[in-house]
Amino acid sequence: MRTIFCVLSLFFCITIFGQDVTIQVQNGITNLEKDPQFKHAILSMYVVDSKTGKVVFEKNSEVGLAPASCQKVITSASAFELLGKEYRYKTEIYAVKNNALDTANKISIIGYGDPTLGSWRYESNKPEKFIDVINEAVRREKLNSPVDIYIDDLKWGTQSIPNGWIWEDIGNYYGAGAFSFNWNENQYDISLQSGNKVGDDTYFGNRGDATLHRLYINDVKTASAKTGDNAYVYLPEVGARKIIRGTIPLSKSSIIISASAQSPVQLFSKAIKLMFFKNVISKKEHFSESFSEYAYDEITSEKKLLNTHYSPPLDSINYWFLKKSINLYGEAFLKTIGYQKKGVGATDTGLSIIKYFWKQRGIDPSAINIIDGSGLSPANRVTTNALVTVMQFAKKQNWFSSFYNALPDMNGIKMKDGYISGVRSYTGYVKSKSGNDYTFAFIVNNFDGSAATVKEKMWKVLNILK
Repeated sequence: MRTIFCVLSLFFCITIFGQDVTIQVQNGITNLEKDPQFKHAILSMYVVDSKTGKVVFEKNSEVGLAPASCQKVITSASAFELLGKEYRYKTEIYAVKNNALDTANKISIIGYGDPTLGSWRYESNKPEKFIDVINEAVRREKLNSPVDIYIDDLKWGTQSIPNGWIWEDIGNYYGAGAFSFNWNENQYDISLQSGNKVGDDTYFGNRGDATLHRLYINDVKTASAKTGDNAYVYLPEVGARKIIRGTIPLSKSSIIISASAQSPVQLFSKAIKLMFFKNVISKKEHFSESFSEYAYDEITSEKKLLNTHYSPPLDSINYWFLKKSINLYGEAFLKTIGYQKKGVGATDTGLSIIKYFWKQRGIDPSAINIIDGSGLSPANRVTTNALVTVMQFAKKQNWFSSFYNALPDMNGIKMKDGYISGVRSYTGYVKSKSGNDYTFAFIVNNFDGSAATVKEKMWKVLNILK
């Protein structure tokens, strides 16, 4: 009898505790709704017990909201399932002859979407490593100078930027498009030096390529010290020159901002000229590069495969995708899914496959009404119910440890965050002090004022689950 009483008491305590958490979260959400900063906002939150799937709290969980980068967990889980954690991108290097009598030295590099090629994040794919691969292929084939290098970056067609991305984003590093040949994460640095006092014009620093700087109109002003980098690159409104607008803080040191490259081939060309020439081609010799379909006739040309270079495995790429929220990787994953499953490396193709995949697992396509793979578009709409469903699905898969380890650690919680104008979002896993495990998603759209204070207020609600 005493044993039965103890069990009943434990069950009663767990039930009361569960109700207490629900009430506390409800009170936290109610306080947010009364906060002037959320007067015109819509809040959505969904929390379940990770082990049982039982709903702990629900608020507008079936309302589609802009998720920002929390959408990346959908792309990540889809890539693990549809491509596999060991999937590797390939880049092929060929020696090419247009006909049997052709004695010219030609190299063709065919990209299949590797978003890590030339990236500083991976030892095997750093610029000098890949160029060494080309160098060795040239030496092994005994090609003499001059060597012409052609890049095929059209396996995914001509559209690199998804529909729905806004003008304010696509000139900056986080708005870089995904090509079938990518280089240095399709970004490059611009150095800016502040003026001597607040309000002064800024000028280009001595770092970077001066020829690129001449392509810009610099409309950046000097702001107070410690105001941060608020300079943004815009594609041309009129003419060919890009524009840099905003502010950088008053500083004796130059400020580096990163812009997106509309032509990764050009970035690669510059890297080749800086490093490849030192080992293979005399500086006096010429270098050429163009798209392969214009470089030679694929039907009549003779091609010899010299080397196939492979990327790090997908789980390594995914680590940085979630940890540092790299939009390029999400767009590459999406196009890769389309290319691998249907032979079409297009955003829409990847999206249709992903939506069907999740439909088979209980998520209505309208609950993940998305138009890109990264969440950068403000037109994406995702429900918190769908996010939690994806997160719960991930827990049951053999790749979960890779997925979980890639989630950022914030506020003592393993969670992915998202932020675009007027949007703050979080989804992840949290263990309470009492030992309960929760899976949650929390999105706010159309808040007023500071995004930093919104973060603090949302974290206060999430702290209730800890």
